[in-house]
Amino acid sequence: MEVYVPEQPVVALHGRDATLNCSFSAPTPFNLSDLTVFWQLTDTKRSVHGYGTGQDQLADQAERFANRTSLFPAQLGLGNTSLLLSRVVVADEGSYTCFVRVQDYGSAALLLQVAATYSKPVVTLEPEFNLRPGDEVALTCVAYGGYPEADVIWQDGSGRNLTDDITSSFVANEEGLFTMTSVLTVVLEPNSTYSCRLINPLLGEEGYASVTITGQNITFPPVALWVTVGLAVCLLVLLIALAAVCRRKIKESCEEARREGRANERDRVRKRNSSLASMFPSMFNPQAEEAKELEEEESKTAMARLVHKDGAEQEEEEEEEEAVAGGIVLVVGVAEGGEDTITTTKPLPRILSSNALEDTVSLAAMG
Repeated sequence: MEVYVPEQPVVALHGRDATLNCSFSAPTPFNLSDLTVFWQLTDTKRSVHGYGTGQDQLADQAERFANRTSLFPAQLGLGNTSLLLSRVVVADEGSYTCFVRVQDYGSAALLLQVAATYSKPVVTLEPEFNLRPGDEVALTCVAYGGYPEADVIWQDGSGRNLTDDITSSFVANEEGLFTMTSVLTVVLEPNSTYSCRLINPLLGEEGYASVTITGQNITFPPVALWVTVGLAVCLLVLLIALAAVCRRKIKESCEEARREGRANERDRVRKRNSSLASMFPSMFNPQAEEAKELEEEESKTAMARLVHKDGAEQEEEEEEEEAVAGGIVLVVGVAEGGEDTITTTKPLPRILSSNALEDTVSLAAMG
C-alpha cells in the first residue's frame, strides 16, 4: 500500500490552522472498521493523533496537541487521512509521520514549518544629538514578532550593500517568536541615507525602513559651541580694534599730507616771489620799500619844520649869508607841485662876476 505526503515542507502561519496532507491507495474496497490511522512526531515518536475501529484513539496523545487535532471523517473512505492541526505554534514545527493500515501497512513523513510575519522595521540613530562629521554612529534596525530568523540587508543611498558591517541578533519570546535587532556602524556623513530591509525566508515577505542624516542633524557639543562663540567674539573685537587703528593712521596720514602740502605751497610761493624780486627789485623788495617810505616821511618832516620857521629868523639868516663876501650861499625854495627842496650850503670859491645872482643859480643847478 502506498502512502502519499507532500514532498515540499508545509508552511503554517503562527496562530492559524494547518492541514498536513496524507492519503493512501487501497487495493480493494475496505471497511472503515478495518482502517487504522496514526500520526506521530518523527523524531520523538510521540503520538499526535490516532484513529481505529471507526473512532479517534487519543489516549496516548501528547498533551500539547490535546483538542487541537482532527481527521476528516467523511474523507477517510476515499483514502484521505490528512490531519488538521489548529492554532499552530512555533513548537509544532518539525517532522510528522503518517501511518496507515488496511490489511496492509504503509507510512510517509512530511515537514511542517511555522512562519510569522515581522512588524515593520524601525531604524534609530544613536547617539541622536551632539553629532559631528566623522563620528562613528550606530544605526539600529528593530522588528518584532517574526519567525523564523529573517535575512537582514543594509544598504546606503546608492544601493551599496553594507551587510558585512552589521551585527544582528534574534531573541525569542515565550511563544518562540523573535525580536530582531541589527546594528550597522558607519562614519557619519551629512545628507546620507541608510536602509534596512527584512526578508522572511518562508513567507517571502519584506519589511523596509530607512533613515536620512541631513546637515540639520549634525550639531556641535555644548563645549565646542561655547568655544566657537568665544573665538567669534575675540575675532570681532580684534577687527574693531584693527579698524580703529587703521582709521587713526589714515587720519594722521591725511593731516601729514595736508601739512606737507601747505609747506610745499609756501615754498613754492617763496620761490616765486624770490624770482620776481630778482627781476623787479624795486617792486618786490619789502625792505627797500619800507626804507624808501621811511626816508620820504623823514624828508617831509624836515621840510615842514623849515617851512614853518619864523620869517624873521629866515630873513636874518639870508642877510647874514649874503653879507659874507666871497663866503657860502644858502638857497631855499619851493618847487612846483608843493614839494620842498633844499640846497645845502657849500663853500664856494671867490668868483668875480658882474652878476652874483646868476652865479648862485648856476651853482645851485650844478650841485
